[in-house]
Amino acid sequence: MRFRAIKIWLMIFFWLLVLSCSKDAQEITGSGSIEAVELSVSAKIGGVVEALLVEEGSELEIGDTVAVIEHSGLDLQLKQAEAGLEMAKAQLELLLKGARSEDLRQAEEGLKQAKVNLDLAKSDYQRIQNLYENDNASKKQRDDAEARYQVALAQYNSAQAVYKKIQNLARPEEIRTAEARLKQAEAGVELAQKAISDCYLISPIKGVVTKKLVERGELVAPGYPLVTISQLDKVYLMIYVTELELSKVKLGQEAIVKIDAEPKKDFKGKVVYISPVAEFTPKNIQTKEERVKLVFGVKIGIDNPEGVFKPGLPADASLKVQSLSSK
Repeated sequence: MRFRAIKIWLMIFFWLLVLSCSKDAQEITGSGSIEAVELSVSAKIGGVVEALLVEEGSELEIGDTVAVIEHSGLDLQLKQAEAGLEMAKAQLELLLKGARSEDLRQAEEGLKQAKVNLDLAKSDYQRIQNLYENDNASKKQRDDAEARYQVALAQYNSAQAVYKKIQNLARPEEIRTAEARLKQAEAGVELAQKAISDCYLISPIKGVVTKKLVERGELVAPGYPLVTISQLDKVYLMIYVTELELSKVKLGQEAIVKIDAEPKKDFKGKVVYISPVAEFTPKNIQTKEERVKLVFGVKIGIDNPEGVFKPGLPADASLKVQSLSSK
């Protein structure tokens, strides 16, 4: 009887042990700290912080202005660039429009007068030349008439050249040069406008200001961070599992998360990342025995619409896995 009782107790102990192992196999637990996606809003242009429009805890939407860098010098550069643009436009319009009508009429009248003088000088020269050939005019008279004719011809050619130049005031290469100057001036205006726009620091995400790194009136350099914005709509919890547990963890697997502030409430999460690289734990122990304890990081995503979770908050997570008996 005593042997039979011992045998029964051994069987009970065995099944309790099996059930205990089965229960352990159905759940993987881990602890960690809540993390959030953080983004630093940095100055694109160096200068004095003219306005800081947020405080720590401020809620921001995409496109909200966070801070303003003083830009009076850039405003003057913009005015200068706009003046250069107007000048370039005027020069191109003048070349494309050509000469004024009164200038064209004046050149045309000059050409007509030069033509009349040329005809008179030519007729006079021909007449004196005939007289000279018949010994009715001196050589000096003929030479003077020829000289007047050559002068009139030169004046006519000059007037004709002036008239054609005014008709075609700009050469093609001059127009192309003016067009290039106009594009350069337009780029100068856009560059000045972009510099002023960069003085307004805009929130690229929806989130909460968790760190304010400067104050109004401080001088900052390009690239210097002014505030840190955290996205709290969705947060993350990183836990670590052993090599044996890793095979039971899958992407998209549901998790239950608990925090000390609300120990009776279960928050749902999902596995969003599994590290492909093992780490030693604890990291500061490098003995031969401890180095074989490898763990893998598992990141759990948690929806946080009410803002219950804060970065750095300790939390515990449990992953439900399929038991051996159910396979």
